[in-house]
Formats: sequence, C-alpha cells, structure tokens
Amino acid sequence: MKILILQDQLRSGGTERHSILLSREFAALGHGGELVVFRPGGRLAASAPAHQVLQPFDTGLDWLAPGLTRAALGGAPDIVLCMGKTANCFAGPLQGRARTRGLATRVVATLRAGDRLPWFYYASVRRAAHLVANSHEAATELVNNHGLDRGHVSVIHNSLVFPEGGAPRDEALRARLGAGPGTTVLLNVAMFRPSKNQRDLLKIAAGLPKGWDWRLWLVGDGVERRVCERLATALGISERVSFLGFQQDPAPYYRAADIAVHASREEALSNFLIEAQSHGLPVVACKALGISECFVRGRTGWVVPQGDPAAFRAALATLADDTPATRAQRAAEARRFAQRAFDPQVQVRAYIGLFKTLVRDTLPASAL
Repeated sequence: MKILILQDQLRSGGTERHSILLSREFAALGHGGELVVFRPGGRLAASAPAHQVLQPFDTGLDWLAPGLTRAALGGAPDIVLCMGKTANCFAGPLQGRARTRGLATRVVATLRAGDRLPWFYYASVRRAAHLVANSHEAATELVNNHGLDRGHVSVIHNSLVFPEGGAPRDEALRARLGAGPGTTVLLNVAMFRPSKNQRDLLKIAAGLPKGWDWRLWLVGDGVERRVCERLATALGISERVSFLGFQQDPAPYYRAADIAVHASREEALSNFLIEAQSHGLPVVACKALGISECFVRGRTGWVVPQGDPAAFRAALATLADDTPATRAQRAAEARRFAQRAFDPQVQVRAYIGLFKTLVRDTLPASAL
C-alpha cells in the first residue's frame, strides 16, 4: 500500500508526535509513509522525517493548504490519513475529489482531541471513507451525538515509545527544583491553553493541607502560561510551583515526579497520562472523554468530577499515604498496563489491518 499522512504543522503536541511515529513506521514496513504538512516549521520539524510543506513560507494560517489536492492525490495513494482537526476538515472534500478523478484512494479521518470542533469538521469526516477515534468514549460521542455510522468508526488508541522501566527517582533534579526526599512532586505536562485548565491545578494545590510538603511542576508553554504564573503568585504558592516551559524530552521530569495530575476539560485520550503510566506514575485526573482509558481505574489512577477540588485532594492524599511497597506495586502495574495497551507495534498493526480492509473493499470483484 501507499500511505500518505496529512498534518497542519509539526508543533509539540501528541498528535504531531504520533504523525511522525506513524510516518516512520509505515515507511519501515514498505508502505511509503509520506508526510505532508500545511505550514513550515514547528518544534518537531527538525526531528521529523523528510516531509513536503505546502506553504512556501509560514503564513500563520493552519487552514491554508495551497496545492493540497495535487499533493494528496497526485500520486494516487491507497490511503490518505488526516491527523489533527485542521487536516480533518479537508478529509471529506478530498474523498469527493478522489472519487471524481476515478481514484480508489480511501481518505481516513481521525478524532484525537476533545476540543470543541467546528461544524464543518463533522460535516467533513462524515464524507470520509472511515474515521479512527483514539478512545472508545470518543467513538461513542461521535456516533451518539454527531450522527456517524458506527460501522465506519474504529478505535485505535494512541501509541508511544516506552522508556526503560525501573529507573530510580532522580533526586538530583528534585533537589534543583526545591523538592527533598520526602516532598510529593505533582507533575503536569501539557500545552498552556484554556482547555488544559492548569488554573484549576493551581487552585487545587493552593488548598492542600498546610503541613503537606509538596511541589507542582508544570511542563509546557502557551497562551495561558503568563496567566497561570500570575495566579500562582496571587494564591501565595509561587515558591512551590515550577513553570518549566516546553521540553523537547520531558522524560527527566517524569522520572523525578511522584504523581501525575491533570484537570483538562476537553480530551479524547491523554498522551500525558499514558506517558505518566509508562514511567510508573500514578494519576489523578478530572473526568473528560477517554481519561478513564489511560490507566487502571482505582489502582494506578483516579478519575474525579470536574469542579470538585475536594475529591481531587482526597485522591492525592490516598496516593501520598502509600507505603514504599505499595508505590512500587502501583508503578509496576502502571508500566505493564501502558506497554500492553499502547505499544506502538500493536497500534501500527491495527492501522495497517484497517487500511488493508478499506483497500480490499474498493477493489472490483475481478481483482480479488
């Protein structure tokens, strides 16, 4: 098969990382894995395989894709995989153009984020050959609330490259960031935008018991960062909160932390929580689409209602009170779960199996 992947820009998010991973894996299996992006640049561009860029210079517009039809369909690929909401808004029109040109190309849409999506996203993906959601809850939402045919929706979870397990806690990094051996370090890795809701994490932390030795590390950058820095100061907790900015490789912070915390309001499946599990961190997260599919509920992670800081703090207290043996047991189970559920080879095989089915269904009976 010839597989082409569409992505608007190679930023620092989980979708962009997944586009790069899939492009490499498809190419390694002999399926081409060509990557086409709308905008040049992005923090992951330098680490991505060779890719085609449609804009001659960065216009700052995600949706501007000059020459998209020629780039996507000119080589008559078997599959065009749309990644990210902007690329998916072109999925339906591309499928229509493929049919008009007499091509057997199957355009596959995806849902990988829980943001509020524009109406034309849903209008577009309904016209695609198929849609892949990255969680069962997201797939159910599409079918029940947006009229997609259940037979045209598959679930393939995110995948990630796993760290070597069992690394000791990085006490040197903890010390540099003001955490002692007995400090409970809470970690969040996410872009600073309103839907990720770091503001609530700060408010939750501000209400922790006075005698509890804690630190909150926030890895990421974005439009909300300055607002959150001011809020930490206003809440009187700025000395306990570290704003660590974008990190190309956040793995050292996972290795040095104790509990992953997430208050995002809009998700489909959280890459951050999956990565936390792969590093053996227990999780406390607010309820959103796909969150409960990121860990073993009640054993390696807890889901609490949105807007219930008391429940969030209670779950943190449960984990903070764990004995060393219980912590080690949770960490081992979290790593096993992540490796079983999100292994990249499993997910790549799932994509290839789906694509083969879609391609087979387009062949005339005489070719079978």
